[in-house]
Amino acid sequence: MLNVIGYSAAGPHDKLKPHRFTCEDPRAIDVQIEVMYCGVCHSDIHQVKNEWSNTVYPCMPGHEVVGRVAAIGSGVTRHKVGDIVGVGCMIDSCRACEACLAGEQNYCIGPNSWLATYNGPMVPAAKAPNGRNSYERDNTFGGYATAIVVKEDFVLKIPHNLAPEKAAPILCAGVTTYSPFKHWGVKPGDHVGIIGYGGLGNMAAKIAKALGATVTVFTTSADKRSLAEAAGAERAILENDEKTLASLAGTFDFILSTVPTKHDVNPFVALLKRDRTLVIVGALEVMEPTNNMPVAFKRRSIAGSLIGSIAETQEVLDFCAEHDVTPDIEIIPIDRINEAYERVEQGDVRFRYVIDMGSLRTASE
Repeated sequence: MLNVIGYSAAGPHDKLKPHRFTCEDPRAIDVQIEVMYCGVCHSDIHQVKNEWSNTVYPCMPGHEVVGRVAAIGSGVTRHKVGDIVGVGCMIDSCRACEACLAGEQNYCIGPNSWLATYNGPMVPAAKAPNGRNSYERDNTFGGYATAIVVKEDFVLKIPHNLAPEKAAPILCAGVTTYSPFKHWGVKPGDHVGIIGYGGLGNMAAKIAKALGATVTVFTTSADKRSLAEAAGAERAILENDEKTLASLAGTFDFILSTVPTKHDVNPFVALLKRDRTLVIVGALEVMEPTNNMPVAFKRRSIAGSLIGSIAETQEVLDFCAEHDVTPDIEIIPIDRINEAYERVEQGDVRFRYVIDMGSLRTASE
């Protein structure tokens, strides 16, 4: 058994605290990873606080994991000891449903859906149609830990020219924005709008720019306007600037909403051209009602997208390495995680916290 220490919350109102546990040594197709860095995603906060009403406690977050391969099972062929690798939001799926067979594990419709890197199966055994857990797990612990063991085909290769600490947010924020760009065919010359400029918005603007699009960022924060433009956006507009929004009616080929909480997308629907789409990736909750008149009159669409597949995650890592696209990050030691959560909720981070997990190993020695 492998002795591991991480940070977990015991309940929705508890702070994250050190938590020692054991996990099994790598089996035949498993990779044991010594965690170097782990990004802090707003969904970590939602999950810790049980804001989606599905949290399993103790909850040890972390699904933007980068580390070094420490050991491999006898059947592993894709990775070797010493490789720098990553783990995103998923560590397994049913592998047999239509979505999995199409290589879209993030839309798995097996009995328990895909297996989250932390917080256990999407559908726990008690609620599964067959009353059992096909993954033989009731809970999973994520990357806020010194080590993690994952099946080799859910482990990503980190390109050599990507700094490991900057690669971490690409495993969630990067693929969550890249996947809809790819699915809806964003191409050079398109006018792309990004609603919100936090961790997701920062990556979205940079990736859209690298795809050759003209990028406009919409934000509620005046000080983020210059930051967005410095990151490559042609312009950044305050969301309450009704006059400017009106002048942009019917000019966008694609709009991506990265706001992580309930918000109103109605002001942005009219900005789309005919037959174009607004995709929501930030919020997983009931949204403001949609006025269907501007939707119907231009045959516009409002859609959603959920992270990305394993193949897309590798693809965006390679894309970011090729185009020198990296998130703006702030590295913190693990003992600042509770403070970091407070600042993320206040929108006071530029733009993604990344935990140096070496700080946890040092503290535990």
